[in-house]
Amino acid sequence: MSNPSENLKYELALSLVPKIGPAVFRSILAHAGSAKGFLDITKGKASKISRISSSIIEIRKQFEDNLPKADQIISQCIKKDIGIISFSSDDYPLRLKNIDDFPLIMFKKGKCDLNPTRSVGIVGTRTCTEYGKSVTRKIIEDLAPYKPTIISGLAYGIDIEAHRAALQLDLPTIAFMGSSVDKIYPSAHASIAKEMCHSGGLASEYLPGSTMHPSNFPQRNRLIAGLSDAIVVVEAAIKGGALITAEIAYGYNKEVFAVPGNLQSPHSEGCNKLISKMKASIYTGVSDIEEALSWSKEDPQTSKFTKEKAWSQLPKEDQLILNILKEKGELDIDQLSLQTELNISELASKLLSLEFEGLIRAKPGKRYGLG
Repeated sequence: MSNPSENLKYELALSLVPKIGPAVFRSILAHAGSAKGFLDITKGKASKISRISSSIIEIRKQFEDNLPKADQIISQCIKKDIGIISFSSDDYPLRLKNIDDFPLIMFKKGKCDLNPTRSVGIVGTRTCTEYGKSVTRKIIEDLAPYKPTIISGLAYGIDIEAHRAALQLDLPTIAFMGSSVDKIYPSAHASIAKEMCHSGGLASEYLPGSTMHPSNFPQRNRLIAGLSDAIVVVEAAIKGGALITAEIAYGYNKEVFAVPGNLQSPHSEGCNKLISKMKASIYTGVSDIEEALSWSKEDPQTSKFTKEKAWSQLPKEDQLILNILKEKGELDIDQLSLQTELNISELASKLLSLEFEGLIRAKPGKRYGLG
């Protein structure tokens, strides 16, 4: 495989091609071996990549034309102390790798470990009540012994209250931005964002310096949902970002909780609706999260979110490959074909995909072992 810095440049350039979405991006890596390899493979092989067969020449040209821009973005990020995470890098968030709409490239400020041991997303309305603020602080205070990373969106209301409470309790907290990480929005939260970077930080899929659009905010909510082991909605109106996040998390099969509220309060309509439609469990206390996620107050490092824990999100045939390698140790491709009953062509494609995700390693002689 290519070296990490080369992967970063080429994956960044590929991500800038307008027609390249998550499914096509993953398919290109699987067929070509790497983003760089996409420029080298034959047109015949490239034509087998789903959804781009009629646009191969155009896409390759755009990709190659984007390489100087990728260099400029990398240089700009170095100057601004912004980290770039490519899909094939070791620090790409495992929790996001297998969602259909994963971000192709991510940017971060601060420590910002996007593979935290435990994580809880706290979301709610921007126009929260004092009760909502108090409940948010209580939830995070009760969560503190479990040492999770607190995930939210840096917005007014419940979001910023969650970040503040996490900082006060020395818990790492990460904000997924609807803006680029070098443009703090809202600007009133710049000092808190700076403080967050000491143990957590900011993350975004938007290029540094890019224009902020209103559609960015509902789009980023899928990342809050995806990176969180559980989502807690504290207060939410009948429509809004918090409900979008909860709906997405429900679709991702995450644990979703909602704090029930006064039937006459517009700030609780969203939470009560989630509960009534059985898209969220009633949050009554931290024991609800502890039971749902099988957490204990022991050192969470003993239950680290590992690559093996990500296996359960993979297709069954991919899980079969990993389990065979775990049981048998290193095997060559012919042995794996016999064990899995997959033909060589199909197996090779799956092995490449698993290698890009860091779950297996290719060895000399077409042998494979766990990563």
